[in-house]
Amino acid sequence: MDLDVSWGEVHALLGENGAGKSTLMNVVYGLVRPDSGEIMVDGNRVEIGSPLDAIRLGIGMVHQHFMLIPPLTVAENIILGQEGEFARGLIDVERAGAAVRKLSSDYGLAVDPRAKVEGLSVGVQQRVEILKALYKGARILILDEPTAVLTPQEVEGLFRIVRSLTDEGKAVIFITHKLAEVMAVADRITVMRQGKVVDTRKPAEASLAELARMMVGRPVLLRVERKPARPGAALLRVEGLVVHDDRRQVAVDGVDLAVRAGEIVGVAGVEGNGQDELVEAIVGLRRLQAGRVVFDDRDVSRKSTRERLHAGISYIPADRHRLGIVLELPVSDNLVLDHYGQPPFARWVVRQLKAVRTYAQRLIKAFDIRAAGPDQLVSALSGGNQQKVVVARELSTKPRVLIAAQPTRGVDVGSIEFIHQQIVSQRDAGLAVLLVSSELDEVLSLADRVAVMYRGRIVSVLEGEQIERERIGLLMAGVA
Repeated sequence: MDLDVSWGEVHALLGENGAGKSTLMNVVYGLVRPDSGEIMVDGNRVEIGSPLDAIRLGIGMVHQHFMLIPPLTVAENIILGQEGEFARGLIDVERAGAAVRKLSSDYGLAVDPRAKVEGLSVGVQQRVEILKALYKGARILILDEPTAVLTPQEVEGLFRIVRSLTDEGKAVIFITHKLAEVMAVADRITVMRQGKVVDTRKPAEASLAELARMMVGRPVLLRVERKPARPGAALLRVEGLVVHDDRRQVAVDGVDLAVRAGEIVGVAGVEGNGQDELVEAIVGLRRLQAGRVVFDDRDVSRKSTRERLHAGISYIPADRHRLGIVLELPVSDNLVLDHYGQPPFARWVVRQLKAVRTYAQRLIKAFDIRAAGPDQLVSALSGGNQQKVVVARELSTKPRVLIAAQPTRGVDVGSIEFIHQQIVSQRDAGLAVLLVSSELDEVLSLADRVAVMYRGRIVSVLEGEQIERERIGLLMAGVA
């Protein structure tokens, strides 16, 4: 494939999960050796054998999964590898902090140099990654799926930063699969499919539907088609729920909510308003301070997470790496994590590896997981395909209730269409779905009822014609 990027432009690299976007940029950054072809910087042919070579050429990369050291401070992470500039035996922390403070001020990237990375939000951690690249002299900045874990407000902030960089003459390569984002931020868009360039367009020359078709190779439904819900009895209820966050502050404050069989209840809200703690309390990962969780008319508040999963609750976590998959295990083992000790995957204490493999092959095909086979380590898959492993596992256990937290985070438009269709199909078959998503479009597309959370409380539950973008947005902001 061929790609050219100009100074002072945002060049978006758009494609499905597994299309080769990240691999191509890993070649440019020196993490992967090309088998043939050449790379030119400023008209000169260059050899990039390692990230050190790339950095010397002014190429920086912010990876989808950040490369930060959590126990270290912001300043320590940024100067890492160049700490000799601030050391005479010991690192001059104040001088390093001042350098980072000046850099963050110059680029409008507000961070506290003394803060430890482990205590920062995802959006601030991303700023640290960008500052780290700029500190090392990046003139070409590669952003790999930079908005995958950001709130809408953080996305807008990132776009402002990107524009300020290109205004200075820097080049930004923006790897993504989100169509609306490339239309908002890109000067040019290169669409990739199966390792090849399909076309390069300017945003004004392409529609969302056309870009989606180029990505996937077929027309794509950008909004799922669904029939009106026919809800039955309430399968999941939370009553008077009070939950603390990690700082022992009230994160969920007296929440009452019911999810009925055959309906999707969407929880809308800006991240950090108690959605994560609500979900973790329902699945047994966080202790209740008050209230109870009722599943199928049984109080499960004191049941373990394993007991809740085996009873018929499935869970798609928001953070797939921390809670959804085991990176060191193959795809096949990750697809049976919930039930690896039960028939047909085990007989007594002996695992039935053939049954696990056959089951994995079926799910790989059914959910279009782009993997070399069941034995490939899940760590070798793209982020979107890792998410598909989680979704395939949770939807294939025939649950009665599905708790879906950010189910399409980091997933391309074709896979989003497929996952949405699967969720709606199972809703029509009687599944009760609690959908928590920071993507308001996703909530509007799927939910039969929308519960809006603000500061730990459900401020309103909307259904039918009440479900309007403007109204939900005001409720999310605490205005209405």
